[in-house]
Formats: sequence, C-alpha cells, structure tokens
Amino acid sequence: MSIEIQGIHHVSILSTDLDRSRAFYGGVLGLEEIKKPSTFEFTVVWFAIGDGHIHLIPTDEADTISARHFAIHVDDAKAARTHLKANGFEVSETAPIPGADRFFTHDPDGNRLELIQWSEEYGSGK
Repeated sequence: MSIEIQGIHHVSILSTDLDRSRAFYGGVLGLEEIKKPSTFEFTVVWFAIGDGHIHLIPTDEADTISARHFAIHVDDAKAARTHLKANGFEVSETAPIPGADRFFTHDPDGNRLELIQWSEEYGSGK
C-alpha cells in the first residue's frame, strides 16, 4: 500500500504580531484572509493562496532564522521585486534555476519566503 499525495495543503508560520503579519500577507502580498474552522477556540489567522493556505500562529518569540523557507508562485517576479522593495522589504537574489526567475525576502518576523516565476515547466529538458 502507498500513500497517494495530492499536494501541499498549507504552511504554518509563527507570528509575534498578528496585526503586522496580517498587513504583510493580506496587504503587501494581497492574500485573502479566510475564516478559521469554527471548532478552533484558539487564535490563528488563515489566508488563501491558490488551492492552499498560509496559517499564522501567534508566538512570543520569532522562529529561528535559517535557510528554511516556503515558495510562492508568482506570475511576474520582476514586478514582485519592485512591489516588495517599494513596501520596505529587502530582496536577495539566489542561484538561478533554468526556466525560472526567483528571489528571497523575509516577512516581518524573519520567516524566509521565496517568490518564483516559472517561464517553463521544471525539468522540461534544460
């Protein structure tokens, strides 16, 4: 028997300030905030992203800064760079991947995000 994986459903991210994180994920990135399940009697903030979610979990201390990250697929990496810089967020370039334009940034708590635009399907021969 094997497990039939359908994809990634959500990513959970620690936030030391939910209002500040809402401003980043909802305001700067433009994600839609969605309702959490009615059975959740604790604080958590959810955003829709494509067919999945980003879940913000409140914490007193930010997560350890590391190379760990999640990637967001964008339709225009150049415009995303410009938009993030205009909103005061640093962007850093990284090793190229054929058929992709990508870079990294951090949310207000230092969580690392990769933004990537694919111009061709990964592994399509290059």
